[in-house]
Amino acid sequence: GDCFPCPQEGCPMMGHYADRFPDKLKRVDQKYFLNTAADQPFVAWRQQVFIKLSGVKKMRGDINLVFHDKEGNTKEYEVARGLLSQDEVYTKYLDVEVNPKNTKKIEFLWNKTIFTLLWARLGAETVNITYGEDGHR
Repeated sequence: GDCFPCPQEGCPMMGHYADRFPDKLKRVDQKYFLNTAADQPFVAWRQQVFIKLSGVKKMRGDINLVFHDKEGNTKEYEVARGLLSQDEVYTKYLDVEVNPKNTKKIEFLWNKTIFTLLWARLGAETVNITYGEDGHR
């Protein structure tokens, strides 16, 4: 995540579109990394998730995001799990299989353990999702 979001000229791509980044091709011994999705066509988009919690108590639970595309497909990703606390900031990089340009909505799921259902008062103050192509949000 140190080079995130991508530079203004875009993320260097491998394979067929590598010629779009001629300056990157001149470097010697350059390392490339490729993340793939689990299902065909194996494409994934790196997205940075930033969530700031606020509230009055610490609690156990998990935070997930569900990405919905325009064709009705969904994919769920875990952002945080375990002891969650107020004023905490959770940042995570996700390799999402839903193209950001085809994303219809992103659903925020908040799951609490059974023991905290009655007394916990904790919520999301800020949720930002940024994908690497030109730093879009």
